[in-house]
Amino acid sequence: MSFFFCFFRDEAEEDYDPHLHRQVSKPTNNIETLVHLLKCSLGTGILAMPQAFARAGLVTGIIATVLVGILVTHCLHVLVRSQYVACKHLRVPLLSYPDSVATALGCGPQVLRKFARPAALAVDIFLVVYQLGICCVYIVFIADNIKKVVDSYYVIAAELHMLIILGPLIAFNLIPSLKLLAPFSALANLMTFVGLGIVVYYLVIGKKPSAKDAPLDLWGSIETFPLFFGTVLFALTAVGVVIALENNMKTPKAFGKPLGVLNVGMTIIVLLYVAVGALGYVYCVSDCRDSITLDLPEKDPLATSVMVIFAIAIFISYGLHCYVPVEVLWKGYLLPRVDSSSPQKVRLCEYALRVGLCLLTFILAVAVPRLGLFISLFGALCLSALGICFPVLMEVCVTFPQRASAARTIVFGKDAILFVIGVIGLLAGTYTALDSIIRSFAPTENA
Repeated sequence: MSFFFCFFRDEAEEDYDPHLHRQVSKPTNNIETLVHLLKCSLGTGILAMPQAFARAGLVTGIIATVLVGILVTHCLHVLVRSQYVACKHLRVPLLSYPDSVATALGCGPQVLRKFARPAALAVDIFLVVYQLGICCVYIVFIADNIKKVVDSYYVIAAELHMLIILGPLIAFNLIPSLKLLAPFSALANLMTFVGLGIVVYYLVIGKKPSAKDAPLDLWGSIETFPLFFGTVLFALTAVGVVIALENNMKTPKAFGKPLGVLNVGMTIIVLLYVAVGALGYVYCVSDCRDSITLDLPEKDPLATSVMVIFAIAIFISYGLHCYVPVEVLWKGYLLPRVDSSSPQKVRLCEYALRVGLCLLTFILAVAVPRLGLFISLFGALCLSALGICFPVLMEVCVTFPQRASAARTIVFGKDAILFVIGVIGLLAGTYTALDSIIRSFAPTENA
């Protein structure tokens, strides 16, 4: 396999530009790509930012969100550049994330080359776990918001709300094509923008009654900071989206420029997250729930409409996010093992996979109905690896064949520091989130 060999740069390879050989049926311009990037970053993550600020403190939350935003943006640049170099090595216009990692490690130090195939498998695992984690978060989010709306009329457990929406979720997840999901996606995007505007309106004009006399925590606690880190990573890091957007651009070289799509988009996103996080924390202080929508006034028609809007929008987004693990597992691992001579059997197996993944996310959501902790867990576990560790590892490997120089040494040192940060974030964030989940089920002292 060519993935496991270092490709030395001859003159022909230097002349090969993957961007010039991409054949995209409907490429997007810079503005369209920027809009897509913004749309993909406005979901449950931004609604969880007030609770994240409650865990980190107001001042720490603002500073740390900006720093994590810079870190994430840099690592996304590193990922896109490294993927470009990997494409040049293989002289192909496009590579998937797992194939890019395998190709990069194949060009790195001898000790890393034997990990090329396991690394590609690890990326697939992290991608599938992350996307299924998002689906779990979505189920809990929908149930929690519907419950708050319905509780005014009839009180039932959140788990029953999850069971009620399970059938529609399975049916929606059986839609096999992204093209068929596109109209629903457009509706979800519109509803999300409208809902977010109403949420900001409430955060600006008032304050949660239980928080009127509560003091603001400016600096937070080191014990809960890993939960904040996981939430911010979950909210800001859209690895798969960034790769897909750059691959589909009419002018992909404009994506990573100093004033290009990625920098402009991430600047806007970070500012939005800081604003919603800070305003939401001031609105509810330490009494922040997993989603800021749950802190809005009860029995208020406009606030109720926001919860319904977001519940519908996230319901639609569930099918879009579940599409990714289906594609990875089905095309990469299961389809080659299915008897292709029987189209009906192939279709039945694909539907079984879709239903099985939907049931898996439902079971996890019912077993651990902790929205905020789910967000922190999957952010720390998956995105520390996908958004930090693997990109800097790729950069080290694609830089390794270059002649030794001060610049190469600086890159190695910088990437080593970022890799350590990613590993610490993964371990500390995952441990803290799991520990908090376990303690959330422990009986209280008064019980």
